[in-house]
This record gives sequence, structure tokens and C-alpha cells, in this order.
Amino acid sequence: MAIGNFGKLITFETSDRRILSPQNFKREVSGRWASHPRILKKPRRQFLGPDTDKVTFTIKIDARHGVRPRKTLDAIEKHVRNGTPENLVIGGKKVGSSKMTINSASETWDEIWNGGELVRASVDITVEEYPT
Repeated sequence: MAIGNFGKLITFETSDRRILSPQNFKREVSGRWASHPRILKKPRRQFLGPDTDKVTFTIKIDARHGVRPRKTLDAIEKHVRNGTPENLVIGGKKVGSSKMTINSASETWDEIWNGGELVRASVDITVEEYPT
């Protein structure tokens, strides 16, 4: 069953043959503010506009669940280095109002078998809105 995707790079799904789903999904929506000092009074705040949305999530990659860890991590790393914006979609709906870029990916290699075969890994991904 399809959960969503980040462009063509990552397809989140759960099925009999493949499991790759986001965990600890967090979205930050904020505004930009300026603070103007005033003599003998508290500073006055001024709204400057919306800030870019930020999303963080973790994916667990396990070869026993039909996902190739090394290939997936290499593709994510390439995407980070290229900075290509993509739509983040969950449940058929776009997250945020613009495409997003992967700002960072932090890998943990959880299980390595004989010969250096990576079997299980997790990656913490941070994406940020890329307004046009």
C-alpha cells in the first residue's frame, strides 16, 4: 500500500514484498519576525512573512523488507549533493506549498554482514521548502 513519496527518489510503501515508511515525521511551520527596540518599553515585534517549512523524518532500510540499503543511501546522498527540489507527498497530498530539498541525511549502519554487506540501516532526513 502506497504511503507517499519524495519525488521519484523515495517511495514510501508497505506491502508483502517491500516496507519503507517514514517514522517520527515532524513538520515545522513558522513565521519571520523583526524586533524593534523601544526606550523604556518592551520591543515591538513586526511580522515579516512566512518562513520556509521544514520536515524531519527517519526511514529504516532493511534488505529483508525488500529495500537495498546501500543503493538507497547512495541515491539519497546524491540527491543531497545535487540539491534537486522535489514534491513531498504523504497520503496523496503534498506537504507544504512548494517543492522541497533534502538539506541533510544522517546515516546509521545498523547491521553489516560478512563481506561488508549492509543489511539494515536508518537515515534521519531533513527537508526544507524551496519556494519559487
